[in-house]
Amino acid sequence: MEKVQSDLAKVIRERRSVKNGYTDKEVPASLVKELLEDARWAPTHGMREPWRFIFISSERKSSFVEDFVSLFPKDQQEQKRETFNRPAAFLFAVMNEDPRQKQWEENFAAISCMLQNFQLLAWERDLGVCWKTPPQINDPKFREMMGVQPGEKIVGFIHLGYFDQEPKQKTRKPVDDIFSTY
Repeated sequence: MEKVQSDLAKVIRERRSVKNGYTDKEVPASLVKELLEDARWAPTHGMREPWRFIFISSERKSSFVEDFVSLFPKDQQEQKRETFNRPAAFLFAVMNEDPRQKQWEENFAAISCMLQNFQLLAWERDLGVCWKTPPQINDPKFREMMGVQPGEKIVGFIHLGYFDQEPKQKTRKPVDDIFSTY
């Protein structure tokens, strides 16, 4: 019997992280909000919805990049400026940090599911996404710059932009290599 691949399975398999090749086309805040509207239906323990998002528009990107690269050592700033000017916009995913370990892990799992939904929905709309976690997201100066409060964690620095060329598919381990029974 031949397996029929659903549209969802197709999107899951075709989605790629877009790291380069962004165009100058603006990423509208309305599109990001639309994607978040659907992505937020991810599983969330106790309906805590432990997230909020900070959008850096194409219009505000240059100012943000200058502020951000100032946090890097002087000898890295030019290279970082070039890197961070590639995407058209950014989205920061911020999670509530619960002091209880179980709830903290549940919050992290929920926002991770939500961000995967966001990436899949963006891919369907030809919007490239790359979820980054540079160490600077934990820098107190950066957290202050972004208005991240004590008790919150930046989970992702999401690069957004339309792209010229689809990234190549990378191989994945076969399921038989990662599956066992008890």
